[in-house]
Amino acid sequence: MSTTTYPVTWDLEIFFRGGSESEELRAHLEEGEKKVLAYTEAVGDFRTPEAAGAAEKVAALIEQTKNTSAHLRESGAVIGCFLAQDTTDKKAHLLQGESSALGAKFQTAFMMFQQKLSETDEKVWEELLASGELEEFSFILNEWRKKAAAKLPEEQEAIITALSVDGYHGWGELYDLLVGDMQVTVKVDGEEKVLSVGQANNLGTHPDPAVRKEAFEKLEAAWAEKEEFFAKALNSLAGFRLQVYEKRGWDEVLQEPLEYNRMKQETLDAMWGAISSNKQPFAEYLKRKAALLGKEQLDWYDFSAPVSESTSKLDYQEGAEFILNQFGKFGPELESFARMALENGWVEAEDRPNKRPGGFCTGMPLSEESRIFMTYSGSMSNVATLAHELGHAFHSYALRPVHQLNRQYAMNVAETASTFAEMIVADAAVKEAQSREEKMALLEDKAQRSVSFFMNIHARFLFETRFYEERKKGVVSSDRLNELMAEAQREAYAGALGETHPHFWASKLHFYITDVPFYNFPYTFGYLFSLSIYAKALEEGKSFEEKYMALLRDTAVMTTEELAMKHLGEDITKQEFWEKGVRLCIRDVEEFLSLTSDEG
Repeated sequence: MSTTTYPVTWDLEIFFRGGSESEELRAHLEEGEKKVLAYTEAVGDFRTPEAAGAAEKVAALIEQTKNTSAHLRESGAVIGCFLAQDTTDKKAHLLQGESSALGAKFQTAFMMFQQKLSETDEKVWEELLASGELEEFSFILNEWRKKAAAKLPEEQEAIITALSVDGYHGWGELYDLLVGDMQVTVKVDGEEKVLSVGQANNLGTHPDPAVRKEAFEKLEAAWAEKEEFFAKALNSLAGFRLQVYEKRGWDEVLQEPLEYNRMKQETLDAMWGAISSNKQPFAEYLKRKAALLGKEQLDWYDFSAPVSESTSKLDYQEGAEFILNQFGKFGPELESFARMALENGWVEAEDRPNKRPGGFCTGMPLSEESRIFMTYSGSMSNVATLAHELGHAFHSYALRPVHQLNRQYAMNVAETASTFAEMIVADAAVKEAQSREEKMALLEDKAQRSVSFFMNIHARFLFETRFYEERKKGVVSSDRLNELMAEAQREAYAGALGETHPHFWASKLHFYITDVPFYNFPYTFGYLFSLSIYAKALEEGKSFEEKYMALLRDTAVMTTEELAMKHLGEDITKQEFWEKGVRLCIRDVEEFLSLTSDEG
């Protein structure tokens, strides 16, 4: 065991000293305003290319796009970190509003640039892309051109962008504010504790069923108490989005998320088809877990419950070392990168009040560093989350040699890198288990993740698609939202669920994220896609790391179908591809069922 002590709170001072009161941050925002103004003027002066000789001007404006965007995203990411670490930071809330307004102004100019490029004659366009100055940007430029052609005229899109600051993104920010203000009182180990939502959620892994049940019921009551606020926010977000789609002439609510994730409808259908056809083994696992816990059926608050008294807890230092040990067996780059991130205070893991629930990884494009946010309480699930977010950060690290405009990978492939890192840790842990009890607990942890991606995420997807269809006809009441969620959960869990979580639509941040629509199916995509990559890694050993990094570098310059064909030789529009990954997960479930066959 290493003697290194890894900091449990992150270092944000390296970016802007002084937190949300930082004078450096204030100067950065003011400089950002100047950059946006200069960029807007440059785009205004730019004319739609009429000959290949315009390539140099296009390249210069691309560089200005990159520089302005990176400047704004640096401050925006740090402000997001301020809000996550302390939801009561009022100054950070004000800064977020200022940052969002700047981002909207930049976005308006950027869309104007895209629109002007989209009007280029086809022959001239091909000549431009063939030029030395623009060849490396051909994929992203074609994507810009296609997106601009599918949108309204630039003046109308500019109005939408301007109104979205308060009329769209504002609802997502209000959600964060409401959740950050929530607290529940739960009796834990004989002591009454006042907990944030994130802290109370972590009690889902508590060995005492009474504690798990109380935490769930207190949270459910808290969500119910504010359900009208959350229903208003969710309806307003969806309403805004649907109005924009209608004005653009988009009939399908999945058009934007599919385009954003650079994937086809056939790929999404094949993925869910493979999962829906193979749910029975996972339903059997849930029934077995219920029996091990002495219950007829598993209730929502029992999903993360430990099945063994010997389920180990790892403090943060032990968890970090455990991850590094497993990463090192995959390849030296991943291990050395993760060690550097942990040692240099890239991770905010402390368990304390007023933190936002959940976890994330955010990148600072100017500094070329990442920051990871989570609340660590010592469970194997927490260890997996830390590995997951380190995987995101490694993805950004692998892309460093690539031009910043060719680093904008979509969410589904972003989740590939994170779940791949998580899998390395989970699989190695099972293989290294020192006892039957430990192996059982670790296999169960892997099975939990499969259930999360195949059932929990599926429930979110079913809920969200059905909610949007109903929202087209008018506002959906909080009672109906509860019904839709409970129905989706019962269907997605293939009848293996007892008490549902009807207010999950209120409790899950992902439904209120405005930057990415349908923040659900990309997780499942990433999980199954990474299984195929992991299978190749097992075949080739440490020599695979270089190929893996090459795959990561391609994630932003081709569609997911092209990426899979180039690096895996697979057609992901076919259900057979996805079934191979599901079968690997079924093996873990079958091993768990075999190991526990004489129990319960």
